[in-house]
Amino acid sequence: MGVKNLWDILESCKKTLPLHHLQNKRVCIDLSCWMVQLQNVSKSHSCMKEKVYLRGLFHRLRALIAVNCTIVFVTDGSIPAIKLSTYRRHLNSGSEVTQDDRNLQNVTSLQRNMGSEFSCMIKEAKVLGMALGIACLDGIEEAEAQCALLNSESLCDGCFTSDSDVFLFGARTVYRDICLGDGGYVTCYEMTDVERRLGFGRNSLITLALLLGCDYSQGVHGLGPESACQIVKSIGENVVLQKVASEGLSFIKKKRSSKKQGAVSKCNNSKENSLDHDMNVNGSKHDSQRDDQHLQVIDAYLKPKCHSADSDAVHRALAQNPFQRAKLQQICAQFFEWPLEKTDEYILPKIAERNLRRFCNLRSTSSDLGLKLTLHKIPVKCPVSKIIKHRKVQGRDCYEVSWDDLDGLKTSIVPADLVERGYPVLHLELSKQKVLQSFFRYFLVVFWISKYACPEKIVEFEEESAERKKQNHRKTRTKKSEKGSSVTEIDLKLQRLLLDIELESSSVHNASFSSNVEISESRTAAPEVDLTNQDLWHDPKSSDDISCNEVGPSTAKSEVIDLLSPSPPRQSRIVSKFPKSNGQCIDVIDLSESETDVSPEHKRKARELRLFLASIRDEIS
Repeated sequence: MGVKNLWDILESCKKTLPLHHLQNKRVCIDLSCWMVQLQNVSKSHSCMKEKVYLRGLFHRLRALIAVNCTIVFVTDGSIPAIKLSTYRRHLNSGSEVTQDDRNLQNVTSLQRNMGSEFSCMIKEAKVLGMALGIACLDGIEEAEAQCALLNSESLCDGCFTSDSDVFLFGARTVYRDICLGDGGYVTCYEMTDVERRLGFGRNSLITLALLLGCDYSQGVHGLGPESACQIVKSIGENVVLQKVASEGLSFIKKKRSSKKQGAVSKCNNSKENSLDHDMNVNGSKHDSQRDDQHLQVIDAYLKPKCHSADSDAVHRALAQNPFQRAKLQQICAQFFEWPLEKTDEYILPKIAERNLRRFCNLRSTSSDLGLKLTLHKIPVKCPVSKIIKHRKVQGRDCYEVSWDDLDGLKTSIVPADLVERGYPVLHLELSKQKVLQSFFRYFLVVFWISKYACPEKIVEFEEESAERKKQNHRKTRTKKSEKGSSVTEIDLKLQRLLLDIELESSSVHNASFSSNVEISESRTAAPEVDLTNQDLWHDPKSSDDISCNEVGPSTAKSEVIDLLSPSPPRQSRIVSKFPKSNGQCIDVIDLSESETDVSPEHKRKARELRLFLASIRDEIS
């Protein structure tokens, strides 16, 4: 629960940060808060049976592992004595505070029921975390108090919890929510922002808890968050707790009455009077007992029961634990019924990315110490074997890389800014100037070595890419030249074929023209014949001889056979008989003008062939 309405008061200090903001940081997680969040998402019986809450925890953890975020689970211990009344109200065991609860000096803390359903969920989460190499610190009492101590002692960079009273225990950086969608983000609250924007320090927040209500106090009835903030601000951060310790909460009446304005309505005055009456009742009837209660609440926040920063439990929790692949496969098969390959597919790329980030940190640290070592001189082997390809994943530049010494994973995709961390100028220069001198490349690598995980791999990848492009360019030029020569040969063949067609067409035309000339010569050479001679019309034998001897040979001599065109239809010929002077008749065949021209069918086929050959030439070229 935390402090009532405190998250609303701190709303102006909320920041939404991308998930990679947690890169290379150590965070402690209030495991109970996370399990409550995941349980609320899946409250149905089927979801509980399928352990959807545990699956959601697994995906949260693998996302944090990928950015090399070191995780420490912190669990609740026993219930503080001062919290028993609140705890019993939450369990609906009683709505009223008993006399034993008011006398907290004689009440000890209460051990939690480790056999409850929620306690079993916590155990499952701890087992899953151990397989992923995540340690767990069992708190003495409040888990958020232990998280706050680790954060205030700079043993971790932030706390994940939804209990707002973590600020009252001394936390400086708090992450309330985490979301894995849209690239992932977290909601963050910094104590420095609270102090600068709102003017509230740790003492002021403890006073707000006494006024508004929290896990340890019911607060002042009828007092809202705005009024409480105004009262606390008017007193000041440095003296507010001393004032509460000396006067209790009776100073609230004086402060509220002194701040009354002349323009306050009668309704507000009546509410003020009722509040004053309530304060008188609560403050005068049990003054000494209330003051002792307030002191106990203040002491519970300022001096919580936690493992000290130098304790063995804290040292064990902060130690780095190994990733247990076989154990994780067994757990996922038991809880989620996943095959071994599916578990590896989910977690191994994240483990590989984490190893690469750790290697990058090693190089950065060595560079800060003045040791700018190249890749082959570093005692720790680079996890990346080779950069295979440059890719785009959801609009983000990435590299597909192959890994060394990682069982079950050969290749995966990692963000480009991980390989070229913070300074993309190297990649840009190398991509623009494909053929740099080797010395200049070595100089760039040494100069930027402190800001990159493995810049030598980028240089190798760029050189191989440039060489592949050169080879592809040569192959393209060879293919083009071969294609050009083949096109030239085909073009020559087509030209020859067209020339043959033209020659055949001209030969047909010349043959027709020569036959026409021969016939015309035979006409001019024929002597004059007396058509009045009756003997010319009655000698069929002579007529046959002339037609065979004179007309037949000239016709056969001038005949041309065209194999490309179909045979023209046989046409009827007009035969005229001309008498000779010796009494014989001559048969004269009249040739029509159409027989001296090229066949229309031949012209059409030749035109179609030319168009077809031209289209082939265009497609080839």
